[in-house]
Amino acid sequence: MSKQIIIDAGDLETRVAVLEDKRLAEISIEKRGERLLGNIYKGRVVSILPGMQAAFVDVAEERSAYLGVTDVIDRVDSGDEEMPADLKSVPIEGLLKVGQEALVQVIREPIRSKGARVTTRISLPGRYLVLIPKLNFVGISRRIENEEERERLKGLAEKIKLPDEGLIVRTISEGVGEEYLRGDIEVLRSLWEKIEEKAKRVDHPALIHQEISSIKRTLRDLFDKDTKRLIINSLAGYEDILASLSSSSPDLKEKVELYNLKENIFEHYHIEEELSQALASKVYLKCGGNLVFDYTEGLTVIDVNSGKNVGKRNLASTILKTNLEAAQKIAHQIRLRDIGGIIVIDFIDMKKEEEKEKVLQVLKEAAKGDKARTNILPLTELGLVQMTRKRVGKNLSEVLLKPCPYCQGRGRIRKDEKD
Repeated sequence: MSKQIIIDAGDLETRVAVLEDKRLAEISIEKRGERLLGNIYKGRVVSILPGMQAAFVDVAEERSAYLGVTDVIDRVDSGDEEMPADLKSVPIEGLLKVGQEALVQVIREPIRSKGARVTTRISLPGRYLVLIPKLNFVGISRRIENEEERERLKGLAEKIKLPDEGLIVRTISEGVGEEYLRGDIEVLRSLWEKIEEKAKRVDHPALIHQEISSIKRTLRDLFDKDTKRLIINSLAGYEDILASLSSSSPDLKEKVELYNLKENIFEHYHIEEELSQALASKVYLKCGGNLVFDYTEGLTVIDVNSGKNVGKRNLASTILKTNLEAAQKIAHQIRLRDIGGIIVIDFIDMKKEEEKEKVLQVLKEAAKGDKARTNILPLTELGLVQMTRKRVGKNLSEVLLKPCPYCQGRGRIRKDEKD
């Protein structure tokens, strides 16, 4: 698979697109100063709700942040691997008090009327490692499947960590030597020292640490040896990238290119047209069928239709062909649209169990390329597939679209008398 990263760096907005085999696979759109995910705040507990086993924390943002009891007790979520929760039978009111200070980190962006979700378990991601201060733990990314490599990396992590540190080895560390891991952990330790020092000096509520820019996150999380090239249309951004890579991954510098054509960079690489399709409620399949996406407050529903696909053999083969292509397309669209939470897929009804299993396996295989954690359940008796995908922020339609002022986002308006 050929992977390219295209960055459209504007004054007010940065757009990062990931192309896989020249097809848009992921896109991140970030307006300057709007991202909260990863930020660390010195907050103040303003209310406790025993019935919900949660607290609300003032973090100097528009809405108070939600802090659940499972995010107060030892729970670690690095984005690569989650440590098993050690949930003790301690109620939230036994852990926190109103007015108490709390150092918290945003793990989910504000969504609609909900404020950000935060945790007291701070994690600091680097290029190769994630540092979890004050926790004696070593974890290896689940995406590293080779057992020998997992053992090698675990041994290196145990060697370089301190007793009061938790470390998670990220996927990009596969094949990397000890010197790179040591360099990464030293940077993260220095950052944590600065965070602790600032937290002691400032009054609550206050922002203690702001997550790095989208361009630097791209270098940290996406740009690796499997990337064919990274292209950016900003000279300042291009120079910053080269400077950053000089210390962390000098071998990747030759893959960075400066785009200087007059044509818009997203237009040049045909990203805009794929972006438009990712915002449409209906997506067409090559076989003639289509997918219909419908978003509700609590879940996303995807309906598979045969459409114009009338088939050439019989009804069963037509349905199977449509469902198999739909499974591939659905996994791609979920990742591209960054749909999180509960997702229900209504495939066209199939009679044979082996056909149902085949469609389910294609969906699971196609979802493996998604870095967000997913859980796909077997088909129900009604032919529905239920799945969950980790939600950390707004999906693509929430970022780029707003509700219609006439129908209030329902997609329908009242008929007039002539209709």
